[in-house]
Amino acid sequence: MTTSPPIRTARTTLDVDRSDAAYRAWLKDAVRKVQADNNRSADTHLLLFPLPERWGIDLYLKDESTHPTGSLKHRLARSLFLYGLCNGWIRPDRPVIEASSGSTAVSEAYFAKLIGVPFIAVMPRSTSTEKIRLIEFHGGRCHFVDDSRRMYEESARLAAETGGHYMDQFTYAERATDWRGNNNIAESIFRQLRLERFPEPAWIVATAGTGGTSATLARYVHYMQYDTRICVADPDNSCFFDGWRTGDPDVTCDRGSRIEGIGRPRMEPSFVPGAVDRMMKVPDAASVAAVRALEGAIGRKAGGSTGTGLWSALKIVAEMVAEGRRGSVVTLLCDPGDRYLDKYYSDAWLAEQGLDIAPYTEAIESLLHTGVWPD
Repeated sequence: MTTSPPIRTARTTLDVDRSDAAYRAWLKDAVRKVQADNNRSADTHLLLFPLPERWGIDLYLKDESTHPTGSLKHRLARSLFLYGLCNGWIRPDRPVIEASSGSTAVSEAYFAKLIGVPFIAVMPRSTSTEKIRLIEFHGGRCHFVDDSRRMYEESARLAAETGGHYMDQFTYAERATDWRGNNNIAESIFRQLRLERFPEPAWIVATAGTGGTSATLARYVHYMQYDTRICVADPDNSCFFDGWRTGDPDVTCDRGSRIEGIGRPRMEPSFVPGAVDRMMKVPDAASVAAVRALEGAIGRKAGGSTGTGLWSALKIVAEMVAEGRRGSVVTLLCDPGDRYLDKYYSDAWLAEQGLDIAPYTEAIESLLHTGVWPD
């Protein structure tokens, strides 16, 4: 026996008016505060990674570490808060809860404090101590799980238990951001490249945590009819690459990523595989080697996810050199390295994890000195 879905009738005079004046006043003020944060912030910089002039190739890093909360996730958190507020999901005095390994939680804690609501971050117990400190600095509370795969269900449970809102970045990242423009990261990159010698990059390289950034970049490129290609770099212990390669949305991984902020044990709903042109699987040791090479090249420490993207960008540069192609490549400096001094900049941590970065360091040095990527 089948049952019919309940009939939804049009509103009548019997409907209850839920437009509470106090709530609407709070909502208007909360949206104003989040938008004002964007208005106060200057755009982030495009940094030039030094390459030999004779190659005719320019490599840039979009420095997202200069946001008020120090990472690319500041853009995402702002979009998610506006989305949640305008949908009526975020309410006065009710907590916002997020499943996050760090940077998104730092940024969301900032915005929660800005509009005066509690914030709870559900995260793996292995999250860096500096990120935990930053979340708590912005007024957030950390709720730890031993298995990163339990973050989703634990966040949903806490939201149900407290009457709060589970932000769910992994579902809503790709739809909360206006990918057609409105000063998203893609529009910003192309505007900043306007006066460069190669204003339309051959490639933009992103990394995937939610998949929202790669979706925004790819959709914007298609919408604006550019020839730029989008590559997504995926670390060890993440299933995005396998899901993209096989077309299987149900692929999973049995352990968490060592590169904080990116790599997921499942194909997240916000990852849009059909929009991107290429993916690369990047060993964690290569990510660390690349981020240390970045410090040597421009004097800046960055997080491990920056190294994952930079490694892939350098491989693309090597391909362009080998083929005699000129042009530009853009990747992202996602967050500052001072959050990871006890990890990616610690030789003791590398030894503990069994990571040997020497072969990858030699590969980068070979490219920069000879123009050839070793086999």
